[in-house]
Amino acid sequence: MSKQQLLDERYLRMARIWAENSYCRRRQVGALIVKDAAIISDGYNGTPSGFENVCEDEQNRTKPYVLHAEANAITKVAKSNNSSQGATLYVTASPCIECAKLIIQAGIKRVVYAEDYRSQDGANLLRQANIDVVLVDIRDDGQ
Repeated sequence: MSKQQLLDERYLRMARIWAENSYCRRRQVGALIVKDAAIISDGYNGTPSGFENVCEDEQNRTKPYVLHAEANAITKVAKSNNSSQGATLYVTASPCIECAKLIIQAGIKRVVYAEDYRSQDGANLLRQANIDVVLVDIRDDGQ
């Protein structure tokens, strides 16, 4: 296994652990932005700052204002002194179309994810923008 494959798996496992911070019941998603071998931002899906940490309504539908993990990581890096230009995004699920647009605009050049989202529109848009999109199967085998 190449060094890049090992790193991809490690960062995805870290993103999966970071997803555990999410209060969402239906699905917990974590994201890390890595540049020059350093994590420059992180995020998980959840409500905006100042809102109660409840992601679903009474019918168990995700509330419309819940932020995706990728959007949280990108907005967090935007508030910092770091730049996501040329970075890699590690995310536990493939990006939706809205997050794909943010990823393109943020200058991220590589997206590594662990499982497919219900729609592949986001991943397809990223490929159209010449962003390297990689599915990495990470096993829960304790490694």
